Amino acid sequence: MRTVGVDLAAGAPGTALAEVEWAGASARLTRLEIGMQDADIVASVSAGEAWLGVDCPLGWPDAFVDFVQAHHADVDPRLGPVDGGADWRRTLVYRHTDHVVRERIGRWPLSVSTDRLGVTALRGAGLLRRLAAAGFPVDRAAEGRLFEVYPGGSLRLWGFDTSGYRVDATRRAILLDALSQRAPWLDLGGFGSLAVAKADAFDAVIAALATRAGALGVFERPASGVLPVARREGWVVLPDGPLGALVEA
Repeated sequence: MRTVGVDLAAGAPGTALAEVEWAGASARLTRLEIGMQDADIVASVSAGEAWLGVDCPLGWPDAFVDFVQAHHADVDPRLGPVDGGADWRRTLVYRHTDHVVRERIGRWPLSVSTDRLGVTALRGAGLLRRLAAAGFPVDRAAEGRLFEVYPGGSLRLWGFDTSGYRVDATRRAILLDALSQRAPWLDLGGFGSLAVAKADAFDAVIAALATRAGALGVFERPASGVLPVARREGWVVLPDGPLGALVEA
C-alpha cells in the first residue's frame, strides 16, 4: 500500500507532500517535498493505486452556505432570523465533523468559514476538481481513497505532546524522536531533517500516517444519517486506535 499525505496551503510554497510505502509490519517514507503544485499532487496518486490524505477542509458548513446564498439574494435564510451576535454566528462557524473532532480531542479545529483557512479551502476545491478530472475517486465523506486528515489531532489521539510543534523546530525534533521510538517500524528514509526544519513537511508525514488509518478503516465513519452532510461538508478522518494499529491491522 502507498499513502500520500499533503499539508495543503493557499499556494505551492507552503504545501508539502509525503509518500509512505507500507509492506507487512513496516513502513518507509520514500518521498518528502515542499513547494507542491496541484499537478504534483495529482501526479502522485495517478501512478498506481494510492490513498490520499489532505490536511484541508473539503467543504463548508451547510448553515454557512445557506446563509451566504440567502444574504446574497436578500431573502430570509432557512436558519431563522439573522441576529449577528456571537451565539448566532457560532451556528455558521463549524461543520458537523468539526463538532466530532472537538468531542474526540477536546478542542475546536480552525473554522473554514471564518478563519484564514478558508483561502486554503478554495485551493482545495480546485484540487478536488483536478483529481476528479484525472480519474481519482473523490468522495468528501471518506468513502473512497481520499481523506480529509488533521495531523495535530491525529498526534494528540496517539498520545503525543503537540504543544508548539508548528512554530518551534526544537519541539518538532523532540516530537519526531518520540514518534521514532513509538514507531520503530517506520523508516524515515533520510527525510527526518526536512521534517524538523519545515513544519509543513512534518505535517505531511503525519498526514500520510493518518491516511493509512483511513485506508484500513481504523477511524470513526459518519453515521448513515450524517453521510449526506459529510458528502457536502467533508469528514475528518481521525485514527480510532493506537499508532501500532497502522501495521498491526
